[in-house]
Amino acid sequence: MTETTSGSAGDEAGRGTGTAAGNGAPVILSNEPGSFARDVLAERHPALIEQVRDAFPYGRRQHDALDALLDEITNGVVEPLPRSEHDHAAWSEWGQGHFGRSWFDVPFLWAESYFYRRLLGAIEYFGSGPWQGIDPFAPFKEAELRGTAVDNELRALDALAGAPAGERAAALLHAALWGNRADLGFRVTAAEPAAGDTDGGLVADDSAVLWRLLPAGALAPVAVVADNAGRELIPDLVLVDHLLEHGHAEQVALHVKPAPYYVSDATLPDVVDCLRRLTEAPGEAGTIGGRLWKAMATGRMEVRAHPFFCAPLPYEEMPGDLRKEFEAVSLTIFKGDLNYRRLVGDRKWHATVPFAERTAHFPRAVAALRTLKSDVVVGLEQGTLETLERSGAAWRTDGTHALTQVRE
Repeated sequence: MTETTSGSAGDEAGRGTGTAAGNGAPVILSNEPGSFARDVLAERHPALIEQVRDAFPYGRRQHDALDALLDEITNGVVEPLPRSEHDHAAWSEWGQGHFGRSWFDVPFLWAESYFYRRLLGAIEYFGSGPWQGIDPFAPFKEAELRGTAVDNELRALDALAGAPAGERAAALLHAALWGNRADLGFRVTAAEPAAGDTDGGLVADDSAVLWRLLPAGALAPVAVVADNAGRELIPDLVLVDHLLEHGHAEQVALHVKPAPYYVSDATLPDVVDCLRRLTEAPGEAGTIGGRLWKAMATGRMEVRAHPFFCAPLPYEEMPGDLRKEFEAVSLTIFKGDLNYRRLVGDRKWHATVPFAERTAHFPRAVAALRTLKSDVVVGLEQGTLETLERSGAAWRTDGTHALTQVRE
């Protein structure tokens, strides 16, 4: 599938022993009753199989494969990919020590990633038949993208059109941050958080540092690693337009998944759908869409889809060619929860461990825009953490809190 760095599948963390060598931070597993990770595997994944089954008129072969996958994740052990699969060798390496064990007893990040790979296999996404390349999550993405919520969000851009550049920049960064709520996978088993004063949910805010790294007129090369499609990807694209239009960036590389992943994760077809949605809209949204369409044609915005984005590994283990891409930009902006988990490591870090420490492996300056929807979090002030813990809320996982963190 792609090259891996030395020891990527064989270290203690990769094998799911539960403790990282030398750092004492346990790997997150899914075998703790009542934990968020267990609920994902025990509730969200079975529900998703049924939703995918109902979304397309699959044939008997796909139905049988989905039944087998459902039985395996609920009652069985992790089975390897068939040797005939194109990425059998890669997953055999990444899964050393995991096959033959309960899905709940292997690292949560690996189990989630492998589940989606197996789901694509069950519906023959990678096969040679008529279902090849058919996104099983497309109906969910399309329904959201064409919904009235997006209409309202696009109309809101008209009010920003004449705002001062600084005010507009802050508003668009805010929209891109909280757009991460638009996660179809998150809403399989959880209600979307009610609208309200989202500013009150910020647990860390380094936005001033981000803008200091990208001053107007700097014309820096920037990378944006997308997360979700649809309602989240549109504000991401609008933010990219602002970076280009106001000279914060000379060129933006937009990184997406090479295949459907984690229900709503963005692929190139999703980018195209969002660009069409923008260009077809009236007012400021249509103007932005037209500029982005042109930016694609001139190379000022380029979409990339490295295979590593569908690997079950942290970014610390990214292959050399992808590392070189990130070395070539002034700032990489990571969107969303999954990217955050891969960036800092999907472990039970103490929440006050510095973000800079956990991202020191990254080759250049890095920013994370994330709505919290899993247990992992670092870089919090002790007072902030104490206040959150006293609240009694599921602040780490319910999507009501967010952060902007930057390492220069």
